[in-house]
Amino acid sequence: MIDFFSRKGDATRANGLRGGRECPITSSRRAPRRRPRSGVGHDGGFTLVTTAERGNSVPASSFARGVAPDAVASDDHAFAEWAATEAGRLLLQVRDSGLEGKELKNAGDHEANELLLSLLAEHRPDDAVLSEESRASHGDATRLSADRVWIIDPLDGTREFSEPPRDDWAVHVALWSKGELIAGAVALPARDVTFSTATVKAPEPAPTQSLRIAVSRTRAPELVHDVAKTLGAELVPMGSAGVKVMAVVDGTADAYIHAGGQYEWDSAAPVAVARAAGAHTSRIDGSPLEYNQEDVLLPDLVVCRSEVAEQVLSAIAAAPTKPAG
Repeated sequence: MIDFFSRKGDATRANGLRGGRECPITSSRRAPRRRPRSGVGHDGGFTLVTTAERGNSVPASSFARGVAPDAVASDDHAFAEWAATEAGRLLLQVRDSGLEGKELKNAGDHEANELLLSLLAEHRPDDAVLSEESRASHGDATRLSADRVWIIDPLDGTREFSEPPRDDWAVHVALWSKGELIAGAVALPARDVTFSTATVKAPEPAPTQSLRIAVSRTRAPELVHDVAKTLGAELVPMGSAGVKVMAVVDGTADAYIHAGGQYEWDSAAPVAVARAAGAHTSRIDGSPLEYNQEDVLLPDLVVCRSEVAEQVLSAIAAAPTKPAG
């Protein structure tokens, strides 16, 4: 049994939203042991049901949530920011629980997912949800015909999360509606920051130096090496997809290119935030990124400063290595 509140200091941690809006912990209930429920698991499936239909089938997390800001009721940007930040606060406590390795990964995935689903059920009961960590029938018409779909990744960068003190992992919360990503937030809990479509700003102008391309620390695609060689760019290894896209948003990288295949939840919130910051986002051939599709696999993407988009896309087109498929 995990007791997220037994360790010294847990009851006073407040990793709140940016701008000083703290969400203090107000309770110290012990997390109950739970059995897996239908539609909830650790196997990377899909949630394709409305939060109203889910009802009480997903138990509320034992985590003591902060009071929702007033804006959450009517502002989707504020809700995304608050929900991502709250899930990040919970993940920090899971990380401090003493678990290690696979147990820590599973606990983080499960608890953050459960919390986000409970927040959506409470505050957006009529919306559909697509979550990495929950499963229902693939291609369910509920999601595909819905006007509003929340696309969430409760823990992006599970490996990095399980390797304290690494801080390059994230929480993603995005809202898709009628063909567009209309709100989103990416929380980087270990850095105590949440990027939101409501408040993000364009990065400062890039310095006159070689381009910096954010890449996976374990499996940078050969295509990216080809592009870097063409552009004379520096490869900057880092963890999760959300962290890499936020590196473009905050100006510590100039581009992120991925050609190894991802799922919609890996990039929906980061792309929403990057677009709000004025960055270029597309498939590697320059075509639009599309979300809430029947097939949730998204084969490739590029996110970069708008002023370098043309040269990055040209270098990709000229690269001798092409992604499979």
